[in-house]
Order: sequence, then C-alpha cells, then structure tokens
Amino acid sequence: MTMLSINTNVGALKAATASYSVNKSMETSMQRLSTGKRINSAADDAAGLQISQRLTAEIKAINQAAKNAADGHAMLATAEGATIEIHAILQRMREIAVQASNGTLQDSDRAAINSEFVALEAEINRINDQTTWAGQKLTDGTLSFVAHVGADAGQTITHTVEDLATTAINLTAAITMATRAGADAAITAIDKAISQVGTEREQMGAVMNRLDHAIANMAQTSTQLQLAKGRIEDADFAAETSNLARTQVLQQASMAMLAQANASKQNILALFQ
Repeated sequence: MTMLSINTNVGALKAATASYSVNKSMETSMQRLSTGKRINSAADDAAGLQISQRLTAEIKAINQAAKNAADGHAMLATAEGATIEIHAILQRMREIAVQASNGTLQDSDRAAINSEFVALEAEINRINDQTTWAGQKLTDGTLSFVAHVGADAGQTITHTVEDLATTAINLTAAITMATRAGADAAITAIDKAISQVGTEREQMGAVMNRLDHAIANMAQTSTQLQLAKGRIEDADFAAETSNLARTQVLQQASMAMLAQANASKQNILALFQ
C-alpha cells in the first residue's frame, strides 16, 4: 500500500537527485568543450594528470634541447667559417712558396714574396683571434663546446676546437721566403698546417652532422610524446558534444518531473473535501 505523505516528497527528491547528476555531467562536458581538455582538474583523472605532467616536462625539455643543438650547430658553423678562410690563406701561402722556390727569381723577388707571406700569416692570427660567438672566441684553443641535447642531465655532445694560430699549426716566424731553402721548408710546413686545419674542420663537420641527427631525433620524439599526451589529456569532441546533447535533454526532463512531483501533492487536498 502506497502511503500519501506531505512532509516527504519522494518523487521530488528523486527528480532533484537526477537533475543534480545530469547538471554535473552537463557542466563537465561544457568545461571540456570550452577548454579542449579532458583533464581540467585532478578530480577528472588523477593518474592521467600525473602522467600528462611528466610528459609535459619531457616535451618542454626536449624542445629546448633541440634549440640548444641548433645553437651549437650555428656556433660550430661560425668556427668552420674561420677555418675555411684559413685554409684559403694557406693555399695561397703554399702557392707563393712554390713560386719562391723557383731558381729564376732574384733575392729582391723573394723579398717581395716574403712580404705577402708575412702579411698572410698575420691575417691567419687576426682571424683566429677575432672570430667569436657572442663574445666567446672560437678558434684560439679556449672553446670546449658542450651541447645539452636531451631531456635529462648528462645528455651532451662535446667538442674542443683546437688553436689555429700560426704558432699552433707550426708556421713560425723563422719560416721565410728569402731563400730557396726557406721556400722549400715553407712548403713542407704549410702542407702540415693544411692537414692540421683540415683535421679540425673535418671534426667540426662530423659534430655538426651529429647535431643535425640529434635535432631530427628530438623533433620526432617530441611529436610522439605530444601525441601520447594528447590521448591522455585532450577532450574527445565527438563524445563530449554527444554527451552534452543527451544531458541537456535529461536536464529538461528532470526539471519537468520535479515540477510534476511537486504538483502531485496537491491531490492530497481532495481528501479534505
């Protein structure tokens, strides 16, 4: 037997409870659709939030590491620019050394050649001293290059650029074009210098290629991590719009039923007639 009661409106309470639940679900869908994120607070998915934050930290670190590698590549490219010009100067020095070694020249001719030789030596030293990156000298033997190319500590690529001053590549002031013997000695010394500069240039090229590969790898890694983060954190717009439409209909229905439940108690008044 159903009891007629005024103080406890069971139908209204159930309708109100249903309305509260529907409203909460609708508000959640609205928030997700407005932000584009499935997780807007830890209450939405505590474990998912923790994972997504770890992925965010890793993504940001990798993106910065890729910038580090690009900066390192630019620095080494600047240093290589100096070695390119030093190589060109050494080639000219060897050319005039071969000229000075020819027996048809007079001492005055060799003196003129030696003047150019000395000037070229001075230019090598000027390039070596004045080639800089943001104030850091690149080819004077003081640069120990370290590029941080990963998300974690210790993930680095290193290279030390050798000193390319004339004394460091064994072109000393004692080498002169004043005599044929001096010119012959200069040819031998310049050959060694060309090889030494070439070795340094080759090593810088190898490191630059390595940095290029590191940048490409980090770009791929960052992309995949962002995809993984998106699957955890991003809202499914198809699902959320469908849920929003469903909850809007249910909200209207629950409010209508709440009104009906309140109105139904008026039937008790008939018992007093």
